[in-house]
Amino acid sequence: MKKIEAIIKPFKLDEVREALSELGASGLTVTEVKGFGRQKGHTELYRGAEYVVDFLPKIKIEVVIAASMLEAAVDAIVKAAHTGKIGDGKIFITPVEQIIRIRTGETDEAAI
Repeated sequence: MKKIEAIIKPFKLDEVREALSELGASGLTVTEVKGFGRQKGHTELYRGAEYVVDFLPKIKIEVVIAASMLEAAVDAIVKAAHTGKIGDGKIFITPVEQIIRIRTGETDEAAI
């Protein structure tokens, strides 16, 4: 099993969710986060004063899938989140040793 964490632009959330649903991903977790990479933030004008916005709003999607679905899921996220502009985001993949569904006690593949 693998855990995919994808940091994407907020307006791409629905497209990524739909792409993962089409693959059969049974659930995912979405968190509103802030951060910066190569974008380095930007400057804004507010009531006549200019200030720097260091941390940009992003969305973090976390989904655990069977290892056999990994490549298809990553491709789906990349296609759905891609705009071609700086700040499209990143995908992190980590192994998952064990899953336990609290309600039923199911483990591993049955708990996904």
